[in-house]
Amino acid sequence: MSQPKFIGIAEMDERGVLDLRLSAASPYGFGGSHFTYFPDDPEYDAVIRHLGGMRPGETKSVPPWPEGSSMGGAS
Repeated sequence: MSQPKFIGIAEMDERGVLDLRLSAASPYGFGGSHFTYFPDDPEYDAVIRHLGGMRPGETKSVPPWPEGSSMGGAS
C-alpha cells in the first residue's frame, strides 16, 4: 500500500493543547488513535514542528511521520 498524504486531523485549543485524531489502514484492517499533547509534554514542540506550526483555534491535516519514528504514536 502507498503511504497516504494525510493520516488525520490536529486541533489546537485556546490553551495550546493539541488533539490529534489519527487513522491507519493496511491490507489487514483499519485502526484509529487519539493523542492529546499539553504544552509541557516533552514531544509537544516536535509535534508542532511536524505540523508546520499551529496556532490556538487552528485545525490542520496531519501528514505521516517518517517510517520508524516514535512520534505521534507511530512505532
